[in-house]
Amino acid sequence: MVARFLKPGDDSMGWIMTILLGIGGSLAATYGGQALGIYHAGQGAGFIGAVVGAIILLVVYNLIRKS
Repeated sequence: MVARFLKPGDDSMGWIMTILLGIGGSLAATYGGQALGIYHAGQGAGFIGAVVGAIILLVVYNLIRKS
């Protein structure tokens, strides 16, 4: 929900798809950042990374859907 609020543009996808993509992006960014040693579990940077990951996944989904 935070990623959709922060991402500019008009998205015509439903709330369920938004939530699923947000969860997927946040999980990928959280575990990816921890695996790379960028941050550790429980740090505030993990939340920021999860939001950024969710935004990236939303953007990629919109690019794929439009083409």
